[in-house]
Amino acid sequence: MQKLLILSACLGTLALPAAPALAADSPHTFTANVGLFSEYVFRGLSQTNGDPAVQGGLDYAYDFGPASAYAGTWASNISWLRDSNQYSSSSLEWDWYGGLRGNIGASDFTYDVGFLYYYYPGTVNSLPAFDGQKGDTQELYGALGWKWFTLKYSYSVSSKTFAVRDSAGTWYLDLSAAYPVGDTGLALQAHYGIQKYSGTDPRNVAAGGVPLSNDELYSYNDWKLGATYDLGKATKVLSNTTLGAYYAGTSRVNAIGYGSPADCNALGCGAYPKNIAKGKFVAYVQRTF
Repeated sequence: MQKLLILSACLGTLALPAAPALAADSPHTFTANVGLFSEYVFRGLSQTNGDPAVQGGLDYAYDFGPASAYAGTWASNISWLRDSNQYSSSSLEWDWYGGLRGNIGASDFTYDVGFLYYYYPGTVNSLPAFDGQKGDTQELYGALGWKWFTLKYSYSVSSKTFAVRDSAGTWYLDLSAAYPVGDTGLALQAHYGIQKYSGTDPRNVAAGGVPLSNDELYSYNDWKLGATYDLGKATKVLSNTTLGAYYAGTSRVNAIGYGSPADCNALGCGAYPKNIAKGKFVAYVQRTF
């Protein structure tokens, strides 16, 4: 019943008219978004064990001429911390971020620099057999864009990056493209990412007590191909509503890091109910206000 109520509330929000805009000459911009996703996938990894996700966020920006300062928050339901036994109870990811973005001179090049805090409330699993860790993570990021392309580098300043200990210095490189097909409302999307972990989590040892590095267990590459369609092109009733779909996959994945008990290698087996790094198709509808 709770899931049905959440779904009904989300669909009802999608049907609401867009909020009135601020005056055209105002330097202040407030926006909001809400979406219903068949699955939450982050950097190629399932965050909800294949289940749907309701997501939404709020953003504020101040345009002071050469650039804009911004701040915002975003949230989604998750299950991966509980699925991996890091937490005994956990169902929410709540992100906070802020930064500076703008154009480089009069060119088509853009920049975006900022800070992102991933907050995962819940109860850490204190049982000795699991020795769970907090998932809270802090990243600094910088991005360079040109027309349809964006290159973004994120650097973790956390000692426990996504619940992996001794992982400060972990980084993620993201190359993305979004190409609009004329004035049809259709846009094609592509992405390739490299996740590189640093350090050695003392909890991870192979047979004989040999330590396994975070790089060996958790580093991988991911990719995504998809498309979005602006439903406002079909009817004004659905202005600011986007329908999207994509397929995401990964490579160079260690089964111990992201697999299930059925995914094993010479060093051990995974801890998730399902392999969260396997290829997956995601469909969604999202509305901005």
